[in-house]
Amino acid sequence: MSWDTIPEMVLSAADRFGDAEAVVDGPLRLGFAELADRARAAAGAFAAAGIRKGDRGAVWAPNSAEWIIAAFGLQTAGGVLVPVNTRYRAEEAGEVIRRSGARAVLVQKGFLGLDFPVPPGVPVFDLKSGFLESGTPYECAMSGGDVSDIVFTSGTTGRSKGVMCDHRQSLRLYSEWCDRADLREGDRYLIVNPFFHVFGYKAGCIASLIRGATMIPVPVFDVDRVLELVERERVTMLPGPPTLYHSLLEAPGRRDLSSLRVAVTGAADIPVELVRRMRGELPFRRIMTGYGLTEASGTVTTTGPADSFEDIATTVGRPCEGVEVRIADDGEVLVRGYTVMKGYLDDPAATADAVDADGWLHTGDLGTLDEKGLLRISGRKKDMFIVGGFNVYPAEVEGCLLEHPAVAQAAVVAVPDARLGQVGRAFVVRRGQVSEEELIAWSRDRIAGYKAPRSVAFLEELPLNATGKVMKERLR
Repeated sequence: MSWDTIPEMVLSAADRFGDAEAVVDGPLRLGFAELADRARAAAGAFAAAGIRKGDRGAVWAPNSAEWIIAAFGLQTAGGVLVPVNTRYRAEEAGEVIRRSGARAVLVQKGFLGLDFPVPPGVPVFDLKSGFLESGTPYECAMSGGDVSDIVFTSGTTGRSKGVMCDHRQSLRLYSEWCDRADLREGDRYLIVNPFFHVFGYKAGCIASLIRGATMIPVPVFDVDRVLELVERERVTMLPGPPTLYHSLLEAPGRRDLSSLRVAVTGAADIPVELVRRMRGELPFRRIMTGYGLTEASGTVTTTGPADSFEDIATTVGRPCEGVEVRIADDGEVLVRGYTVMKGYLDDPAATADAVDADGWLHTGDLGTLDEKGLLRISGRKKDMFIVGGFNVYPAEVEGCLLEHPAVAQAAVVAVPDARLGQVGRAFVVRRGQVSEEELIAWSRDRIAGYKAPRSVAFLEELPLNATGKVMKERLR
């Protein structure tokens, strides 16, 4: 790795890849050299608007070429990027913007018909207004240890926290990620993962600029639109949450998907059956599963090209270089290494709770390491429930349900029970005819009786947050 900061890497893409396509966003097609020029101009616009080294700027907008230019332009001006979740309500987003101390907010007016109010006194710029093109080219001197971004956690289980990471962490980690994912120069990368999340921003934009892949941003997931873009743009790289591949597998009609080469997915509960179907029914020649969290720069482990199908289907791989993983006595996954965050913004108490005195990040996930060093995630500590004195991990029960041919998606939560304290309730999206009684019997034939759900509710869709994770609080 020859760069010390993200802007240094981004701007070097002009020399490394020239006029090759960097971004395709509808009719807009930008080469790497033009993208670098636009980032410098945006940096000048931010500087003219009063952004100085270390100042924070929030981007509250969907995936687009302008988002990319704004984010890297802000960093080129010395600013700290604060991506804001587009699913947030005005009050939630306003709190993040306020807590981040943002000196400017970039929005895309009219997105999904939403208004984007911000706290009084903070200037707001429309991404589509010409602001980004208005500056005189500018670059601010920085070092790799400077904070590059503050990414707020999703906040589905409590108040969101701002995770601070520096330039050097992201560049080192996602240089290795490119190797592990087999991202190549000239790949065409459909970025479905939202840019406000580390998967879209770092494994998407940063990785593409490291390697010279064409970024094709998708602002709102729509399976028909995704299929159309894969066919038209000859997409080769399609990472996403497990729900993305469920949607592709269930999509009616046929499109030419033969260009697809690499799938990358990660979650605490990737179903084995999903990976089998992705390998058997879609044209991917490489499927990488992995595990990560915002507090560890987004990636902790991945599977590798030499891993067997069984390992890819049942584990999340081995730690990245320079990252240690161990399992605590209570089964919690602990992570240590250069990827661990610099801390939570303005929250030393929460930082101390998350990262202990020996530098171990307490992830809140439960897992095991096998003799080959492969990590398996069994669920979240907070999701585990106890049935009559026995521990039940929802991910295991969900995996069992997903093996049923009529089940497309499944989520299991605990509900109170007068006799046993808690029992499992399954929420299922069907792809065929099946009854509650049949699914309960199916589960009891395959897993211990105490693990099997006592009831099943059928839904048209599971409630998902913007990164594709099931919001189990809503199901509870």
